[in-house]
Amino acid sequence: MGLKQAITPYLWFDGTAEEAARFYVAVFPNSRILTVARYSELGPGPEGRVMVVLFELDGMQFGAINGGPVFKLSEATSFLIDCKTQEEIDFYWEKLGAGGLYQPCGWVKDRFGLSWQVNSSDLVEKAHADPATSRRVMEAMMQMTKIDLAVLRKAVEAA
Repeated sequence: MGLKQAITPYLWFDGTAEEAARFYVAVFPNSRILTVARYSELGPGPEGRVMVVLFELDGMQFGAINGGPVFKLSEATSFLIDCKTQEEIDFYWEKLGAGGLYQPCGWVKDRFGLSWQVNSSDLVEKAHADPATSRRVMEAMMQMTKIDLAVLRKAVEAA
């Protein structure tokens, strides 16, 4: 099955591409592995080892490549999970953070090194309505590790 979107993010792993893809597919609804390609006798990796995994997370396609130890994932690239409820935030926070690293302002680095922003884009957009609201929301968010929607809503609504 080929790629069907104009731009597809590819993630670089050192031997854990298939494990990571299967983990992400298990966490996100409406997700699946599309294809797993393995190295042939021509290399450059060991014959039979997973080279690339194409997968879909809630309708968005990704590629995972076992490129080796040359590059590492970092917070320089992250994915925002747009949560509508606190229950969604709690779910993704716990699932993605297990074995990884919980970071300030709703950021989680999963056990594979990929960074996720577990937040609500609706509240983020409201926070930019005016400078005073933005300041209140940022002050509240800077005190958080996991996002607390009730606290952020209060910051948006404060006058």
